[in-house]
Amino acid sequence: MADGRNKQWREDCAKIGAVLMQEWDPIGVRDVPQAQDEYDSYVGHIYTMLMGERASADAIAAHLDNIATHRMGLLPTTEGMEHSRRVAETLVNLRPQFEAY
Repeated sequence: MADGRNKQWREDCAKIGAVLMQEWDPIGVRDVPQAQDEYDSYVGHIYTMLMGERASADAIAAHLDNIATHRMGLLPTTEGMEHSRRVAETLVNLRPQFEAY
């Protein structure tokens, strides 16, 4: 039973990672084969925000913006914040799929 949940968790995390790489990608590495794990370190916390904390899209967007500006050193922009908001909505929309098991 636990193996099934662990497998599902890994699959859920892979979906979050794909959204971060394909949709968020603030440093533009989605097409760099060697960088396909670039955002993996953020997946676990985002999963916890989604499922454990039931965080809103606004909270997740703020977290993504914080990563981009404070950890990656990017300048905050209106466009970047709007982009993070759209990505956060995509992530929140994954929640029902993750709850299905």
